[in-house]
Amino acid sequence: MSAPEPSPQEDLPYRIELWLPDRSAVERLLARAISAELARAIFMAAQGEYPQRRITLSKGQATVLDSAA
Repeated sequence: MSAPEPSPQEDLPYRIELWLPDRSAVERLLARAISAELARAIFMAAQGEYPQRRITLSKGQATVLDSAA
C-alpha cells in the first residue's frame, strides 16, 4: 500500500495574501508558491497591483515579508 499523495497546499508552502483595506484580516489568498524566489516575485508583483494595500508573504506561521512594515 502506498502513502497518500500530499495535498497541493503541502507542496506549496509560501502564501501571498491581500489584506482588507483596514488591515484587520486577510481578504483573499492571491497565490501559493513552491520556492522563496518565486514567492518573492509574486509578492513584488502584487505590491505593484495593489500599491495602497497590505500584502504579506508567509511560510507556515511565519511572516517572511510584509508590505506594511
